[in-house]
Amino acid sequence: MTKLAQWLWGLALLGSTWAALTMGALGLELPSSCREVLWPLPAYLLVSAGCYALGTVGYRVATFHDCEDAARELQSQIQEARADLALRGLRF
Repeated sequence: MTKLAQWLWGLALLGSTWAALTMGALGLELPSSCREVLWPLPAYLLVSAGCYALGTVGYRVATFHDCEDAARELQSQIQEARADLALRGLRF
């Protein structure tokens, strides 16, 4: 099962549970305080998911590893290519 399918199944499960509780399909009589929290629950979950995504991206950017050896190797290859192209008559 792909990650997308897992997310879709989870969203379908949460959505159907939310719809069943808010529409009264299960025959449960919820107190008004529960109903007041239940109606905006999808918005709360969406904001929470956005905060989690933003935090994850921020953490990954903050802990990004620099590859200094690879950067030096790439710079030397660029210098070699420039020297080779200069021998062939290309000017920079």
